[in-house]
Amino acid sequence: MIMEFRPHVSVQNLNVFYGNEHALKDINVDIPEKKITAIIGPSGCGKTTLLRSFNRLVDSVDGVKVFGKILVHGEDILDPKVEVTDVRKKMGLLSQKPYPLPMSIYDNVAFGPRIHGIKDKKSLDGIVEHYLRELSLWDEVKDRLHAPASKLSVGQQQRLCLARGLAVEPEIILGDEPTSALDPKSSQHIEQRFLELKKNYTIVIVTHVLRQARRLADYVLFLYFGELIEHGPARDVFENPREEMTREYIKGVIS
Repeated sequence: MIMEFRPHVSVQNLNVFYGNEHALKDINVDIPEKKITAIIGPSGCGKTTLLRSFNRLVDSVDGVKVFGKILVHGEDILDPKVEVTDVRKKMGLLSQKPYPLPMSIYDNVAFGPRIHGIKDKKSLDGIVEHYLRELSLWDEVKDRLHAPASKLSVGQQQRLCLARGLAVEPEIILGDEPTSALDPKSSQHIEQRFLELKKNYTIVIVTHVLRQARRLADYVLFLYFGELIEHGPARDVFENPREEMTREYIKGVIS
């Protein structure tokens, strides 16, 4: 099976070192545009390091060295001349545990647009409602928009964090095991949103749950001890992997 896609992110000879530890080794891969890409592999294999390289969260850590290129529509975001704030505006990150800002539900969603210059209340009201509706939160919170976001359930907080990320109009959504702290119903909410959002966004998730990768992914990267062992369309990787190591991981022989 050949999957036709337009690359959105192109990773070229990416190497990451934590001190003397070689965390990512010569990663070369294209991430398809407006698809869901799942990064799979055992714990400690470099999945989160690769994901966080995409929005420059890795190279801001003391003692970390990053070599190579990450091209987003042809621009190398690792170039020192590139503003990190511009990179992070393009790429919203959803963490394992939701981290709503210590402010109201409304202000969480309005936070990014305000930073980027939108001050008009009517415009902000429209943005807040739009993105809360997009995450199926509006009907649940419309009567308490000015209540603290911390009062929401964990599942609602995660959807709020995704709404907050979308409100700055990114190109790419990054999810670092975004459903691992959620109950099954909340996980289903997030997964359903991802399937709908890929019409307009490129989505890259790290997941340790192979069932989730099978449900969501159009494209899969398999990492093992910092090396990219195999990548390709999800159906090919799961049903007919090229590499023995991939087969063993999918069968549960290695972990």
